[in-house]
Amino acid sequence: MRVTVLGAGSWGTTVASLLAVKNQTTLWARNTEAAREITREHTNSRYLSGYRLPESLRATDDLAEAVDGADVIFVGVPTHGFRVALEAAKPHVRAWIPVVSLSKGFEQGSLLRMTEVISELLPGHPAGVLSGPNLAKEIMSGAAAASVIATADLEVARQLQRILQSARFRVYTNHDVIGCEVGGALKNVVAIATGIAQGLSTGDNTRSAVITRGLAELTRLGVAMGGEPATFAGLAGMGDLIATCVSPQSRNRYVGEQLGLGRDLAEILDEMHMVAEGVKTAVTVHELAARHQVEMPISEEIYRVVSGQIKPAMAYRGLLHSGHESDPG
Repeated sequence: MRVTVLGAGSWGTTVASLLAVKNQTTLWARNTEAAREITREHTNSRYLSGYRLPESLRATDDLAEAVDGADVIFVGVPTHGFRVALEAAKPHVRAWIPVVSLSKGFEQGSLLRMTEVISELLPGHPAGVLSGPNLAKEIMSGAAAASVIATADLEVARQLQRILQSARFRVYTNHDVIGCEVGGALKNVVAIATGIAQGLSTGDNTRSAVITRGLAELTRLGVAMGGEPATFAGLAGMGDLIATCVSPQSRNRYVGEQLGLGRDLAEILDEMHMVAEGVKTAVTVHELAARHQVEMPISEEIYRVVSGQIKPAMAYRGLLHSGHESDPG
């Protein structure tokens, strides 16, 4: 199986490394030096310093070369560059092959999910998403992990499962593409909220409440958008949410924590060379919640923080406000 992964960030490189164990895998990197390092040195020092990549994995900065002849394409480009990369790749993509998103977020402006962008640009291609509690460095270190591959056609999902799965990386199939994508995107907003609570030293009770009520929020919006409730109790929902909210490796949790410590958002983002999708997603979720008339108080507080309307310390007062709803637990 000839597989191509677009995007040589930490997650794209990790997925490419998993795929290279059983498949002829090519990783596309924007940076020429990064592509050369991955192919020759079998490392990616910018994003995965200290981790060895499979010797069979090759990289290129030539998008046409990377895509040409591929049987499956995984797209790990951040959401703000997702459409541009796919448009550039489009002339070289073989007919009907599956295209799978690794990105967790929405397209700003259009509010589209990444599989919707795939379907718009590449009609007729099975569009899928890989989502779950997957911290790149833990997987690269050999720790066991699990994820979900979701496509509307479960037979396609099973084929993708076979090329991804290994002894330490268990892959489950799902047909609920919407639920998996919404869960993967919204958990980043909740992680910022949890990080703010951490930075403010509010205690474990508060962080636990924020995570739990955050799960209720992303479930409400996900169901309103067409997702299935059960999805949000699984790996692509609660599992991903927990990992992103509690791990020190989480970029979005880090952003929230630094905000809670009183730092400026622009300064925090400027020093990061990896994208914290939750900042932009908070703005998109604000729009989606209004469109679907869903109450999302925690997400709304984070939107107000990242848009500069309120300070993080003020947002803390509203993090647990949840209107007049009841808790089924």
